[in-house]
Amino acid sequence: MSLFLLFISAFLVNNIVLMRFLGLCPFFGVSSKIETAIGMGMSVIFVMTLSTIITWFLYRYILIPFDLIYLRTVVFILVIASLVQFLELFFKKQIPGLYSALGIFLPLITTNCAILGVAFLNIDSDFGLISSIVFAISSALGFLLALVLIAGIRERLENAPIPDALKGLPISFITAALMALAFLGFSGFMGLSL
Repeated sequence: MSLFLLFISAFLVNNIVLMRFLGLCPFFGVSSKIETAIGMGMSVIFVMTLSTIITWFLYRYILIPFDLIYLRTVVFILVIASLVQFLELFFKKQIPGLYSALGIFLPLITTNCAILGVAFLNIDSDFGLISSIVFAISSALGFLLALVLIAGIRERLENAPIPDALKGLPISFITAALMALAFLGFSGFMGLSL
């Protein structure tokens, strides 16, 4: 598969949130405002890309040669946690407004199953380093796209005449389901799937 097709496939066709249903906690938790959605999306791009590079090398050059494959989950989570800790310290020092807006969801990037899922998908799909990086960046951009789309819709829904029983998360779940159906339309796009 060419890198362009891999990019389109991970970005739209197999969107990590709307098609694979990974990373739903920050998807619903941080998507009430576009600013925080963009901040979370950029954080995920940084962590997902760097963790993919690091875990790819660790898996290929340490875990496989020393027959420690059974430790990959622990090793991958340690790498992701270290990167998130670095990011949290950076935001606390340099961008305190975004740090407080993201709140508990910033350290929860450590347990964001989308980031760990992309690391596992890269290994399980036997991607090379460049393909893994392209897949990670496009998956993270797909995450950002889904996050910004739902944030924009949720901001508009705040002023909409919605029945009280559907306000808040119920209408967000319905919106996300409709978005997933819309993204399902990309599945026939050039016959792409992973």
